[in-house]
Amino acid sequence: MNNIIGMILICVGIGFDFLGVLGLVRLPDVYNRLQAATKCVTFGTAGILFGVLFIQGFNNFGFKALLGIIFIFLSSPTAAHAIARASHRSRIPLAKVSIIDKYEEDKELISKLTGEPIEKK
Repeated sequence: MNNIIGMILICVGIGFDFLGVLGLVRLPDVYNRLQAATKCVTFGTAGILFGVLFIQGFNNFGFKALLGIIFIFLSSPTAAHAIARASHRSRIPLAKVSIIDKYEEDKELISKLTGEPIEKK
């Protein structure tokens, strides 16, 4: 029974990874692509590793899979945020269909470039 559940989790993880790759190819700009890659690949890879943990049990190999899951959940969103912020600060434009730019509304970029203090409401 553990093998069947583990294989189902691995297949779900592969499905998430496939959707992440599809998002990288199909989405219009770096910000949308980064969102697709981060969400889908994080859950996809974690699903694959969780399936491996389920099949192997809690031995040395399963413990390494668990550590991999923890590492992915901690590092992937952090790296994606850093890449998105660097892209915005480098003035990489949003896609034409994007309607909201919270960084620009927050005036974070303008205050960093000009050195002027941000007005608090």
